[in-house]
Amino acid sequence: MMGWTSKLFVFAVLITLMGCFTGALGNFRRPTRVGVNCCKEVSNARIPAKISLIGYKHQNALDPCVEAIIFYTANEKYCSDPKARWISHRMKGLKEIKD
Repeated sequence: MMGWTSKLFVFAVLITLMGCFTGALGNFRRPTRVGVNCCKEVSNARIPAKISLIGYKHQNALDPCVEAIIFYTANEKYCSDPKARWISHRMKGLKEIKD
């Protein structure tokens, strides 16, 4: 039979182990879901002059995203082909948006 000091020692060890496990679980953070929010295709079509643009961003190609110039309005974004001839003209005077 175990004496009361041995039982106390086993109890103390169990409490310590439980503290280690619950502490480790408390620090565990579930990974957040990252949705891919990028241009997966681009258009060569001009954005009409009547559409008021507020800025642009250059997007590098990193699968599934493609290389693009993203033009922003107050409510929408347009994925445009950076090689289209009209792009540089439309970018003039716009603020480049940084991440």
